[in-house]
Amino acid sequence: MAAAAGLSSERRRRRESSTFRVRKRRRGGTLERILVTGGAGFIGSCVVRRLVAAGRHVATVDLLTYAGHVESLGVALDAPNHTFEQADVRDGRALRRIFSDTGPDTVIHLAAESHVDRSIDRPMDFVTTNVQGTVTLLQAATAYWSGLQAPQREAFRFLHVSTDEVYGSLETAAGVFTDVSPYRPNSPYSASKAASDHFARAWHRTYGLPVLVSHGSNSYGPFQMPEKLVPVTILAALEGRPVPVYGDGRHVRDWLFVEDHARALERIADAGEPGRVYDVGADAGTANLDLVRMVCGWMDELVPDSPFRPHADLVTFVADRPGHDRRYAVDSRHVRRELGWEPLSDLHTGLGRTVRWYLENRWWWQGIRDGGFEDRRRRGLGLGTG
Repeated sequence: MAAAAGLSSERRRRRESSTFRVRKRRRGGTLERILVTGGAGFIGSCVVRRLVAAGRHVATVDLLTYAGHVESLGVALDAPNHTFEQADVRDGRALRRIFSDTGPDTVIHLAAESHVDRSIDRPMDFVTTNVQGTVTLLQAATAYWSGLQAPQREAFRFLHVSTDEVYGSLETAAGVFTDVSPYRPNSPYSASKAASDHFARAWHRTYGLPVLVSHGSNSYGPFQMPEKLVPVTILAALEGRPVPVYGDGRHVRDWLFVEDHARALERIADAGEPGRVYDVGADAGTANLDLVRMVCGWMDELVPDSPFRPHADLVTFVADRPGHDRRYAVDSRHVRRELGWEPLSDLHTGLGRTVRWYLENRWWWQGIRDGGFEDRRRRGLGLGTG
């Protein structure tokens, strides 16, 4: 993967550190304050853990719905350079207070409903959170940004994190989506994200807010909700249950390890150009059936005494999902060439790390299944359980 990206690790390190120094000088040499919405979710918690470990001051905002868990923040939760706010991005009053209290110079907006199956069952939840919530956050950010002094206003960035699903489906094995591809969303989820993208662009063009947009491909890794394909496969194989695969299993996704996705978001927020769209992919297009078999292969290796080996025998085809996109692939040349990013984990290695994590951290996914640890943790934080 690194060779294909055309940058040695040393060149990448120099390039990343150089760009970061330029951005830091523009910000007056002060330590950044970053507001992360949806920071207790899958990708968001990875971003927060990394930023806090790097010494940035981070304010995490999350409503703590079914997909947000403070346990996913790990040691970052209680770090001195981290604060947590349980708040809804649809609540403009709460957001204005949070901006005033935390004084961010960067916003990374990840708060969203993101599960396609849930969007089919409850589309209005996706409209209100993904569209209304994004617009409310844009309004609060614009009011805050407009009141900054010139140097801080110039340095401010708002990164709207979106998905490659807004482009719709590639029906052939050739070609990729680019940052100028037309939007053709096919699910309520992708339609809601497409709408929020349009509002983010409009806020940049109409009000001048320095907005950037990223489109990430399918991410996987530790702390992903048990309803998603990779953890579904791991847990079903572990327990000897059928491993469900939609349709014929030949739907192709570009699989991006969550740490690599988080690194890309950091690079875009640090050094991206306002008004630009950055597509982020790993060039790891793989059919769902092949991915599931890879996960089962790791289960065979890591759980050699399992009575369910070979775990691939558990694969069971189920009725296809309505509007199921056939293939996604994006051209990530801008984030690679201009910002010096490249994925560090190939799919095989990333899946191995992910399977190991789920096997070694049963407390996390069992806590979500039981609905127990999060309630206790909220009470301990004084966050309530609403």
